[in-house]
Amino acid sequence: MWALRVPATPGARVPGVGRLAFLGPHATFTEQALRSLPEARDAEFVPCAGSPAVLEAVRRGEVDAGCVPIENSVEGAVGAVLDGLVGDPPLVIVREALVAVRFAVMARPGTVTADVRRVGSHPHAVAQTRGWLSAHLPAAEVLLTSSTSEAAAQVARGDLDAAVAAPLAAEQHGLDVIVDDVADNPGAVTRFVLLAPPAPPPDPTGRDRTTFAATTRNVPGSLLGLLTELAMRGIDLTRIESRPIKDRHAEYWFHIDCTGHVAEPAMGEALAALHRRCDRVRFLGSFPRAGNGVPADGSGDPAAPLGGSGHAEFAAAQQWVDGLRAGSAS
Repeated sequence: MWALRVPATPGARVPGVGRLAFLGPHATFTEQALRSLPEARDAEFVPCAGSPAVLEAVRRGEVDAGCVPIENSVEGAVGAVLDGLVGDPPLVIVREALVAVRFAVMARPGTVTADVRRVGSHPHAVAQTRGWLSAHLPAAEVLLTSSTSEAAAQVARGDLDAAVAAPLAAEQHGLDVIVDDVADNPGAVTRFVLLAPPAPPPDPTGRDRTTFAATTRNVPGSLLGLLTELAMRGIDLTRIESRPIKDRHAEYWFHIDCTGHVAEPAMGEALAALHRRCDRVRFLGSFPRAGNGVPADGSGDPAAPLGGSGHAEFAAAQQWVDGLRAGSAS
């Protein structure tokens, strides 16, 4: 059984960050997200071909931390990242960033839309521009690439006629933007996370997110019991995703985000209860929620806690129980 991995003493930041991996090549949305983080100052950026490669680079110690996309407001979670997070050795999230996604169609200079026969992009970008591509490039073959910037690189090499990517990729690869802002859902946001080996999490800020994954026995009420441990302590659930356990048929990891920090009494108590109740729990980090004003997946102000579930109430209740154990009558 995998034990709950929770650092004993919160407070530290990512130590000695010097090399940071990201979903490459350069000029991806992931690099844009990484550059917005304080850990990126003066760091060496290491592009990787795919999110799984970023996670492996961190696990092998080739880099100090890695940045990957984890969720899009239109297409939902990035399955490969969720699956990678429950692998070994463990990794934890230490920071997140939100990036408003803007797509452009780019091609080699002199190309017009009528010339485009092969257009490529990352699967999430294709999903978010499928309507535009169907309406404006109906005869073009749509090909999938490991990243939006890689699609732009393939255009520059002559392997594709056009790419759907961030406008920055056009500058990076010497391409012309032939159509700008082509998303089917304007205002889409992608959430990115910075991953590192386990260490004490950042200090609580009052606007934190805790992420974990858990498995339960496949019996009636098992998932309800898991969620009840959060609800009864006034913890606001902001996301839940199920992912199949690759080597166990019809069994699933439940990936859960909620407001709060492992250093806070309610969250610590809930995680301890889940460790007792669940088959396996993987703690994936407590970290500041991104607060750049971009409205994303429940990243606004949390709901007011239920009565009796504030930090002071938990502390008073624990003091009362300690008194009972010491022989107090009330």
